[in-house]
Amino acid sequence: MMSALISTSAFANSAGDAKVRAAAEATLAKTEEAVNLLEKGGDKADVLKLLGEVRQSQKEFRYEQTERLRQKAGDKLRLAHEAMTKDDKADATTNLKAALDFYKEMMVVYKKAH
Repeated sequence: MMSALISTSAFANSAGDAKVRAAAEATLAKTEEAVNLLEKGGDKADVLKLLGEVRQSQKEFRYEQTERLRQKAGDKLRLAHEAMTKDDKADATTNLKAALDFYKEMMVVYKKAH
């Protein structure tokens, strides 16, 4: 019975890790895509859509050791969204790049632990 509990726990942990890793990769990819779109003068609606997708995926990119970084990245993401709604693409780009740096740092920490 004990081995069944251990293997179930390991499977649940593995599934959780896969979900977090997928969310991390999606967060990084969507953030990079938004930065590239902004730098190329992309459409406001398209950028805001990507920012919404980043916001959703970063909710799943949760790992205890990176929670403070996630909060900082979320703050920068919020500022980028606010700047974008005001058509301030320069400020949006600056804040989005800062968020991307936090997400990259989170990924490094996450990968070291897994």
